[in-house]
Order: sequence, then structure tokens, then C-alpha cells
Amino acid sequence: MRIGLLGTGPWARMVHAPALSGHGELDFAGVWGRRAAAAGELAAEHGTRAYDDVDALFADVDAVAVALPPDVQAELAVRAAHAGCHLLLDKPLAATAERGRAVAEAVRETGVASVVFFTTRFQTGPESWITEQAGRGGWFTARAEWLGAVFGGQSPFAASPWRREKGALWDVGPHALSVLLPVLGDVRAVTAAAHGPGDTVHVVLDHVGGASSTLTLSLTAPPAAAGAVVELRGEAGVSVLPDSTEAAVSAFARAADALLATARDGRPHPCDAAFALRVTEILAAAEAAL
Repeated sequence: MRIGLLGTGPWARMVHAPALSGHGELDFAGVWGRRAAAAGELAAEHGTRAYDDVDALFADVDAVAVALPPDVQAELAVRAAHAGCHLLLDKPLAATAERGRAVAEAVRETGVASVVFFTTRFQTGPESWITEQAGRGGWFTARAEWLGAVFGGQSPFAASPWRREKGALWDVGPHALSVLLPVLGDVRAVTAAAHGPGDTVHVVLDHVGGASSTLTLSLTAPPAAAGAVVELRGEAGVSVLPDSTEAAVSAFARAADALLATARDGRPHPCDAAFALRVTEILAAAEAAL
């Protein structure tokens, strides 16, 4: 599969490009970015071609991986799908539910394969745990705390305009939801939402299976307090999401494997554009509640 990369920022440099160039079943065919010089530098680093025209890249590849802000991703994903390109996208799918629906509709209309990179879902240990807990059922409640120190430390993402605008709800909220939804079921309602320090938000969800969950999300946590915890309580007792030291590059390579598989057999992946749209809709509902 010939694949192109859209984006040249820190996530593209740190994760997407190394994973694509090192993948045995992908031909990393080119890079496009909003800054031509950055695209040229990244392409040269990985021995591929820089494109000035994104539509020319679409015409030359079978698939695209996207490492761009969600509003930019959504617009280009629709164009790529209509050009016949399979989609390896990042979370959140879009910055609004309306734009997310446009992506999901384009995928349905064109029949291209789609996989959205929710990091935890492509890490071996956490994904096995999610599958096991979903099979158990009987969960009563859950809490998810996803606390980052992005805005208070030396993170390469600290200056990201879209993260500054949308905050933790949209940046780390998708990670929490990607774990909770397959275990507790879809969300019937956002029953409460409140602001905390900085960009911190607290959200309470009612799930279709009868369980409730609480989310505490932040990008402004003190570095010593940063980390992620997901705890389930129910008939089976208490279960906690295992920590993973697996690198994001390895997880992204598994997401690429998933795209290859769904492109070959036509079976939708659990983390496809339709699932990412549902996550986006829940985020938008929480944002409205705030």
C-alpha cells in the first residue's frame, strides 16, 4: 500500500513518519504540509518526496495518514476519501460533530477503509484488558482520570493552537472515551459537566448498559500529578487499566496494520470513522453542558 502523510508537526515527526517509513507493508510515498519547507525537511529525513499540492499526493497514493489539527484533518479527510484514499486518522476526528459527520459520511459513500488512532486501543496490554472487561459485563460504575502536564511543562505540544482553544476535553477526552465505550456501552446522556483548574473538566456520563462513569481531564496538571487511570467497579469486583510502556510508534504501526487489514477484507475496524464520530458527538455534548 502506497501511503502519504499529511502534517509536519511534532506528532508527525515523532510518531507518524517513523512508523510509516519503518513499516514492512507500506510504501511511504510522500509528505504534504501546510509549511512547504517543513514538508521538505521531513520528507528528506525519511527518503521520500515532499508534495506542494495535496491533491497530487492523493492521486499518487492508496491511503493517507493525517497528523493535523482536527478542523484541518476533517476537511482533508473528506477530500482524500473522495479521491479514493483509505484513511489513517488521529483523534479527535474533528473539532465539531458536524464536521465529524462529514468525514463519516464520506467514508460510507466512497467505501474507503478508515482507522482512527486512539493510542490506548492499539497498545497490546490495554487492548487485551478492554476486550476482557467488555466480555465480563456487569459493571456498575467507572472513573477515568487523564491528566497531562502539557501546558505546565516542556511539552512539544504546549504551543498547539487547537489544544489551547479546545483543551483537555478534546485532546485527552477521546482517549478516556475510547476505553470506556467498548466496556460500558454507548453514552445515553452527559448528566453533568464542570470546570476545574486551568483547562481541567469533570464530566459525568450515563451509559446504555446502566453504568455511570466520571471523567477528569486536564492538560494543566502539575507534572508530579500527571498520568492516566481507568478503574471499573461492578459484579466482578474492581479492575484497573494496566499501565503500558509501549511506544506510540509501535502502537501507530499496529494502527497501520489495522488499516491494511480492513482495506483487504472490508470489515470495519472497531476504531473506524463511525466510532470516532460517536466520540466526537459525546465531546460536543459535554462541551455544550460546560
